[in-house]
Amino acid sequence: MAGDEDEMVELPARGLDAGEQRGRRLLRTHEASWALWAVLRTASEAEHAMARDLGLPYTDSLALNHILNSPEPLGPVELGRRLGMSSASATVLVDRLVASGHVNRLPDPRDGRRRVLEATEHARRDAVRVMTPLLHALDAVAARLDTATATAVITYLRDVADVQRDYSTSARDRGEMTDTTPANRPRASRPSSEPTP
Repeated sequence: MAGDEDEMVELPARGLDAGEQRGRRLLRTHEASWALWAVLRTASEAEHAMARDLGLPYTDSLALNHILNSPEPLGPVELGRRLGMSSASATVLVDRLVASGHVNRLPDPRDGRRRVLEATEHARRDAVRVMTPLLHALDAVAARLDTATATAVITYLRDVADVQRDYSTSARDRGEMTDTTPANRPRASRPSSEPTP
């Protein structure tokens, strides 16, 4: 029955990698959650591919994404918070985006002492160019859904987005999102042959 927490939907597993197989042995969770986890993992891979296509370092591409999609204008400090970076690291990142012609620093119309970040027209065109093939492919998958299924999927994904926003906000409020740029990342002792992330 729908909503029964003990009910687990069993669907054929497609393309499970070793990590997911291990995870499934450790965690008992709904098949929809595993499918969503696979989407989140591949979304990260797609974000790296988009950054390469934009010719930007991954962190710069993420920053540009925040600037393009923020409902309110972001300053360097707010951008740094969203990326879990210190103000100094965020300033260096913004300097790179300005120098590469992707972002402009503008006076905040509400507070002239503050600067806000705006994506350039060039950056907007580049983002559309890079995202269009993926969005068309996703549209082709969505077109296979009937109206009732599409409505259920949309509701589920929006609810998931709310859960993730709440989780991120609580992590920020607890101070768990910190500067994770390579220079500030804690160093673990590793054998010299193992690559550093």
